[in-house]
Amino acid sequence: MAQQLPGGRFDRWFGRRVEQKGLRPRYAAYLIITFWALAVVVFGIVERLVDPETFDNVWLGMWWALQTVTTVGYGDVVPGSTAGKVIAVFLLLGGLSLLTVVTGAIASGFVAQAQRRRQEAGEDPVIHRLDQMAAELEAIKGELTRLG
Repeated sequence: MAQQLPGGRFDRWFGRRVEQKGLRPRYAAYLIITFWALAVVVFGIVERLVDPETFDNVWLGMWWALQTVTTVGYGDVVPGSTAGKVIAVFLLLGGLSLLTVVTGAIASGFVAQAQRRRQEAGEDPVIHRLDQMAAELEAIKGELTRLG
């Protein structure tokens, strides 16, 4: 029976896909682009609704969201209301944390693929070192048996 992964339907689907096929860079890039495109649109619209005096149109809100999520922050437009600043905090922290998590997941996928290739080719340095240590332990055990 497969182990049940925590989280929602997407989390379980994504976890199964990574387990079965590995995390391919193309899929990771699609995931990042899709998520951030949606986040920029949503936060741009929300910022326009929350702070209409500063953001006189949705496009300006999306421009600000894009600057904020990428941590560029030109400063040409900044939220004037407290609610807008709270949204900015969540967007900044969300952007930083998601980039960190996704980058870690991508790196983990690459490492797992490299390990799999090395093991299939018999070139895994960890297995090689474990074999050496096992041989050394057998030699020590044989010596102890001979002396004891």
